[in-house]
Amino acid sequence: MDLNDLFHRLAVSLAVGLLVGVERHWRERDAPAGSRTAGVRTFALFGFFGGIAAITAQALAPQNAPVAAIVLVAALAVLSAALITFKRREAEADANFSVTGVVAGQATFVLGALAVLGDPAFAGAAAVVMTALLASREVLHALLRRMRWSELRSAIVLAVMTFVALPLIPDEPLPQFMGLNPARVWLLAIILAGVSFLGYVAVQLFGAERGRLVAGATGGLVSSTAVTLANARLARMGEAALPLAAGALAAGAVSFIRTAVIVTAVAPELGRLLAPGLGLGAAVLVAGAWLLARREGAPAQSAAPEGGNPFELGEVLKLAALLAFVRVAGDLAAEHLGAVGVYAVAAVSGLADVDAVSLGVSGLVPDRLALGAGAIAIAIAVGSNTIAKCIYAATLGGRAYAGRFSLVSLLALVALAAGFLVASAQMPG
Repeated sequence: MDLNDLFHRLAVSLAVGLLVGVERHWRERDAPAGSRTAGVRTFALFGFFGGIAAITAQALAPQNAPVAAIVLVAALAVLSAALITFKRREAEADANFSVTGVVAGQATFVLGALAVLGDPAFAGAAAVVMTALLASREVLHALLRRMRWSELRSAIVLAVMTFVALPLIPDEPLPQFMGLNPARVWLLAIILAGVSFLGYVAVQLFGAERGRLVAGATGGLVSSTAVTLANARLARMGEAALPLAAGALAAGAVSFIRTAVIVTAVAPELGRLLAPGLGLGAAVLVAGAWLLARREGAPAQSAAPEGGNPFELGEVLKLAALLAFVRVAGDLAAEHLGAVGVYAVAAVSGLADVDAVSLGVSGLVPDRLALGAGAIAIAIAVGSNTIAKCIYAATLGGRAYAGRFSLVSLLALVALAAGFLVASAQMPG
């Protein structure tokens, strides 16, 4: 590396130490001078020391990686010994048994060395993450004090489902299961579990009135159908129906808006034809969600019960199987309908998902499919999906949940149809 690059890397090493040091010094800013083991200057030197040690290792053994590694490890060992000695004396004086400062100093040294030997940008980003983690002590400690075992267990199960089980599941259609893709079914289960967990956390943070709205709107970015099913399960288990219906309607509004964005991005002319109706439908869903969330008596009843479980894995798997079955049945029906064409495909595909139809049909307009036919196909998919969600709500969620959700959803479909007819009448030709 040339001299300019070397100075740049050393500057990053120093900046890494300064960043961590500011947080460490701020935390002990009221301590008398000389009573802390390491402050902003010392941590800055930790990072700088890591950079200098890396340069020294390269200079002493430019072609011998094992020797260079020994030099770096020896430098880290010397630093650790000195840091542990002083930190032990500080702990004895303050009756403080935390080892965070020692680990932070060691990590700062390693990131300083990485800035010289590796990617300075990565070292800087890692330092930012580490500083954020150190600064979040009070928030994390408070969260753990409030966390119950059922919540921790659900978080662990969700992490295992996502990062351990999903990569091991075959990601290809299996003929013996009617072409079903096991990985996609498992991904549906992850989405359903994630929506339930997100709703639980949102209620704890924001209260039931706003929590279900926040969770529903966020979940709608992934799957409004999953939100509807997850909230229906919670309603059946005894949570208040109105906030849950409001969350499902918020998810539907986000789904309408997402469809309009997808269609407009892929086929702008198609977007101009569909966006007004989708916008009106989303407005109706938002208004319904807001009214249901503000109904008197709903907030106090819908908070998660003490000791409640964010989700039950068995219930989540059942709901995922239901969606998978609907999707397979839709594919088979579309395959055998043949001549009925794109409208039938849109109708049966919309039973489980709208995005596939939105992307597929938008890509066909106008070269292989007329603009009007494409718009009708997507509108059919949206209508099919909305009606399917009403059926899911009625089957799984009970009368109170299904009644409110279905009424507002059907009004949204009327608004969609009205907007589509007005836009069609104004289109040239």
